[in-house]
Amino acid sequence: MFWKRKKTGARKIEGLALYQYAGCPFCLRVRHALRRLGIEIELRDTLAEAAYRDEVLEATGRGTVPVLRIEEEDGGVHWMPESADIVAYLQQRFS
Repeated sequence: MFWKRKKTGARKIEGLALYQYAGCPFCLRVRHALRRLGIEIELRDTLAEAAYRDEVLEATGRGTVPVLRIEEEDGGVHWMPESADIVAYLQQRFS
């Protein structure tokens, strides 16, 4: 049986990017939270783009994902690793 992905009418959120890849179960947890909250952010695939992998490594000192890149209002950038922390942040900000 084939399932069609439903158009959700998700709100597009600027200033957030999720560094992730499709086969990562922790990344899937975050993507599910995004869908539940009805928000859409930029997804950056670290397996498909070496530059994204390098950005994560430079910012966090490790190559693991998921990592949420948060652009602050003052122009600074905050990097948030760990799926549980990312989901909690998204729920707090967008619920």
